[in-house]
Amino acid sequence: MSRARPINADVPVEEPPQAPDGPAAEPESEPPPQAQARPEAKPEGESGAKPGGESGAKPAAKPPPRKPKRRRRRVPWAPKLIAALILIAIGFIVLALVGGSGGPKEKDSGTAAPATAPAGGGDSGGSEGAEALGFPAFATGNTTRVGGADPAANAAAVALAVFPSRGAEQRPAAVTLVDEGDWAGGVAAAALMSAPVRAPVLVSAAGEAPAATAEALDALAPAGAKATRGAAAFAVGPVDAPVSGKVTRLRAGAPAAEAARIARLRDRLFGSGPAHIVLAAAGQPEFAMPAAAWAARSGDPVLFAEAERLPRASAAYLKRHRSTPVYVLGPSSAVSSTVVREISAIGNEVKRVSGEDPVANAIALARYRDGSFGWNINDPGHGFVLARGEQPLGAAAAAPLSASGTWGPLLLTDDAATLPAELRSYFLDVKPGYTDNPTRAFYNHVWVIGDEEAIDVNQQAEANELAELAEIGGEG
Repeated sequence: MSRARPINADVPVEEPPQAPDGPAAEPESEPPPQAQARPEAKPEGESGAKPGGESGAKPAAKPPPRKPKRRRRRVPWAPKLIAALILIAIGFIVLALVGGSGGPKEKDSGTAAPATAPAGGGDSGGSEGAEALGFPAFATGNTTRVGGADPAANAAAVALAVFPSRGAEQRPAAVTLVDEGDWAGGVAAAALMSAPVRAPVLVSAAGEAPAATAEALDALAPAGAKATRGAAAFAVGPVDAPVSGKVTRLRAGAPAAEAARIARLRDRLFGSGPAHIVLAAAGQPEFAMPAAAWAARSGDPVLFAEAERLPRASAAYLKRHRSTPVYVLGPSSAVSSTVVREISAIGNEVKRVSGEDPVANAIALARYRDGSFGWNINDPGHGFVLARGEQPLGAAAAAPLSASGTWGPLLLTDDAATLPAELRSYFLDVKPGYTDNPTRAFYNHVWVIGDEEAIDVNQQAEANELAELAEIGGEG
C-alpha cells in the first residue's frame, strides 16, 4: 500500500463511514481518530473542524494540509498489540496465583489467618505443587493440622471448623472468652462446649481481642438462645467481648475459685448437677490439659487442687455434690494423696487416673473407663487430638474437636520433632486394619494442633503412618 494513500484515507468522505479492509478499522475497541488528531490541530491554525466528526455527521470542507496527520495512523494496531500482551501476561500471573493457592479464596470466609495452611517445613517428600497446597504440613490422608501460631489463632480455627457458620443452624448460640494468659479458665470453660450449651472457647484479652478472635466472632455471630439463657458470650475475667448480644461475665481469680464459678454456671445452664467431677493440678498444667477434652465431650466440670491442699472453692463445690464421684487426674506428684483423703472426708468417692509424665497421663485418660466415665479408647476407629504439652491453653483451644466430628481424646507430645515412644506404642495398639474389604473397616484420624514450631511435619507424617489402615490378613 502506497504512502500517498494510507489505509484509513477514506475515513472523512461524504458518505457514511465504511470499514476499510485490513487491521486499521476497529471502531469498537479503538478511540475515534479525532481523539488522537485533536492535540495536533491547534498549531496548524485550523478553524477547529474535526475530521470525521465525533457524531459521524458529514464534516465541513476539510483542508488537504491535514493529510500528514494521517500518516501517524499507519500502525493503529501497535497500542492494541501492547495492551493485548499486557492482558495475556496478567492472565498468566492470575492463573499461577490461583493454581498455587489451591483455588480462589472467599472474601468472607471468616477464617482469615487461622485457617491458612502453614508453609511446609523440612523434607515433606511431596511435589512442589503439593507443598504449595500445604501438603503434608496442612493435611495428610489421616491427619489434619490446625496450624495457628498461638492459642488465639488455633481456637478461632477450631471454632470455625466445628461451626462453619454459613447459615444460622451452623452457628453456636454462644462462645466462651478467656484471657490469653488464663490456661486454667480455658480448661474449666471447656465444659461449656458440651450439649446443651455448645459454646466453643475463644481467646481474648483485657484491652482488645486478638484479630483472629474478632474475625472468628464476625463469622460465628453468636446471638444467644434458651440454652445459654440469652447470652451470646460468657466472658471469664475482664476480657474484651466483641459480640452484639448479651455477655455473661464471671470474675477472674485463682484457678480453683475461677473453675468453681464456671462449674456453678455449668449447673445453672445444664439444669442439673454433674455425673462426674474431674480434679486437676493447678500447679502443673501439662497434667491438667487432657481434662479439657473430656469436659467438652461429657460436660463434667473441672476443679483444681494444689499439690498438697484442696482449695476452699473446690471443697465448697464438692460439698454441694457429695454423691458425685471425683476422678483425680495426674500422679501423686501433681495431686497428692493428702488431697485425695480430703475429698474422701467430704463424702465423695475418689479414684485416680494418672501417668508418670504428661504424655503417659494423657494416654491413661484416653484408655480409662469406669462405668460412664472415661474415653475407653483401646481399639481402632477413633479420632484423636495431638498437642504440645508445653502449651496448656492449646487444650482449651482444641476442646471443641473432642465434642464433635470424630470425638477424640487429647494426647500430648513433649517434642516438636519426635513422637514420644509411649505415644507411638499407643497408636500401634489402636492402629486400624482390614482383612479383605478396606471400605468396611474402621479408621483413625488425628488432629494436629499448632504450627511446625510446636509439632513439625515429620512428627505429623509419623502420626499419619500410625493411623493408616493396614491389611492384616486375607485370602491366601
